[in-house]
Amino acid sequence: MPALPPQGGGPAPAAPVRAPAPAPARRTAFSEGVDRLRAAATTEPGRLRVIGAVLAVLVVAFGAVTAWQTDSRATAADDVLHHSQPLSSDAANVYRSLADADTMAATGYLAGPKESTATRARYERDIRTAAEKLVTAAANSAPGSSSAATIAELNELLPEYKGLVESARANNRQGFPVGGAYLRAANDTMQNRMLPAAEDLYTKENQRLNADYADATPYPWAAIALGVVALGGLAWAMRRHYLRTNRVLNQGLVAASATTAVVLLWLVVGHTVARSGLDDSYDHGVRSLTVLHDARIASLKARSDENLTLISRGAKTKTLKNKKVMDAYDWAYDQEIAKLGRTLKQADALADDSAGRKPVAVANSSMKVWISRHGSASNANEEGLYQEARDDVIGKDKSTGECFDAVDASLESALTHETDEFQQAAGDGRSAMTGLTAGSAALALLGAAGAVLGIGRRLSEYR
Repeated sequence: MPALPPQGGGPAPAAPVRAPAPAPARRTAFSEGVDRLRAAATTEPGRLRVIGAVLAVLVVAFGAVTAWQTDSRATAADDVLHHSQPLSSDAANVYRSLADADTMAATGYLAGPKESTATRARYERDIRTAAEKLVTAAANSAPGSSSAATIAELNELLPEYKGLVESARANNRQGFPVGGAYLRAANDTMQNRMLPAAEDLYTKENQRLNADYADATPYPWAAIALGVVALGGLAWAMRRHYLRTNRVLNQGLVAASATTAVVLLWLVVGHTVARSGLDDSYDHGVRSLTVLHDARIASLKARSDENLTLISRGAKTKTLKNKKVMDAYDWAYDQEIAKLGRTLKQADALADDSAGRKPVAVANSSMKVWISRHGSASNANEEGLYQEARDDVIGKDKSTGECFDAVDASLESALTHETDEFQQAAGDGRSAMTGLTAGSAALALLGAAGAVLGIGRRLSEYR
């Protein structure tokens, strides 16, 4: 074989090595589900499934939001009727009982050894009532709250006050003048420590009552909006069904629309009636009760100051802006009797029927007689006719005490009437929402089932 000529250029280059292609990224189940839905939506059966799911979710969401909002409002309305308003009245009764006990203590002291059994029994009843109402308030207050602290303070001061009154009574029966000092100390404890604490408790309970009203009366706009959207979706689905099949009605969609419409109508009408009843209970119940409580407290303070004017005998004075010096208790009486007149005028304006205005008118007439008789007692006291002045205040015939009792009895009658009106109106408002929570949830489930069945019947035509 002939020899081959030598080949130049060295060894042949090796072929390049290619890197393996990267494995395709693994898709998530969510993205795959989205793709399947997107692919299914290009077919009529797929679109029907999506429509059925959306309609079912809308109707169920409407029922859930309706149940949630109506339940919270019904709970707040129930609290108004059975908790916050009764507790507010109890707090007012604590204040009234303490003020009346102070008044009876001063009345009994003025009578001295001739203190009547009725006055003593009324004083003991007031102290017992205040203690009982404080127990009720303590049971319904949150531990560690400001209300609980106020109640604890009153529970500590009550036996201290009672001890001072008993010391005043014991010294008075023995003819010791120091009894008046004990009674003034008891009155200072009541006026400067106990009654402000009781007023603070009353204010807090009123704030709680107003908060419950604020929770019970707003319209459930979220539920109403969802209901309108759900009805709109159902109407669109039925129109689409008609345009594609020329069938007028789909029984499932009609049932879903009917149940949704019933729940929406029930929600709007029921809440409107409930709101009207609660507003009426506030305007003609709570507001009137607040004014009447203020009037009663003013009359009690005026009566206590009237008694202490005779007990102190000028020991405590007040200098007015015009440099005139007055007995401090006599000046306080003038302030409280003026407040009584203003609150009675407000109570008459708030009363919405003759049954509410009549006792207020009687109280106003009794107050005018009281003012007239108090003027006679003050004149006698200034002339040094102490016994005559005392008879004008605590005597058995034509005394200011008779006027005070008439005012107090009339205000009690007005409070009873306004309380009944409040309970009637608030009860009607609460009853308007009865069954709405459970009913809306049940009907929403039926509506969702109807929507699914209606779409399912249409789907069965493709099998």
